[in-house]
Amino acid sequence: MAVCALTLTASLAACGDDTVKATPADNASNPLCAKVAQHWPTTVSNQKSRKVSTDSPTVHAWGDPAIIARCGVTPPRPTSTGCVSVDGIDWVGSKLSDGGRYVTYGRTPAIEVLVPTKYNSLPPLGAFTAAAKQIKQGPHRCS
Repeated sequence: MAVCALTLTASLAACGDDTVKATPADNASNPLCAKVAQHWPTTVSNQKSRKVSTDSPTVHAWGDPAIIARCGVTPPRPTSTGCVSVDGIDWVGSKLSDGGRYVTYGRTPAIEVLVPTKYNSLPPLGAFTAAAKQIKQGPHRCS
């Protein structure tokens, strides 16, 4: 019997039918997100792309359990907590009950990557460098 596990909210869940349930972020219609979508990686942590429940190219998923990326989330406020830099891209990370949530820092709109515990010991943020570089770095940086 397939079990459906909630990831961040009821709108982001990986379910047993091969389709990853995910909704576009609030600002997914930003033209920069269309550019980001053209640069989603082919694989993440050696995991292949998965079908998502939306036809918006601003949402993508890889692996099982699914790593989910969305462009168009609200950028984090200025912080020094949980901030890391990977390949010149700044990310703010937070722990979830089933993994971690990483959001680009200093870029508007922001990219969110949800990483299940299976992959979270070494979050695959470097896979998203080309996508994140489509959005110009603003004045906020990890320090």
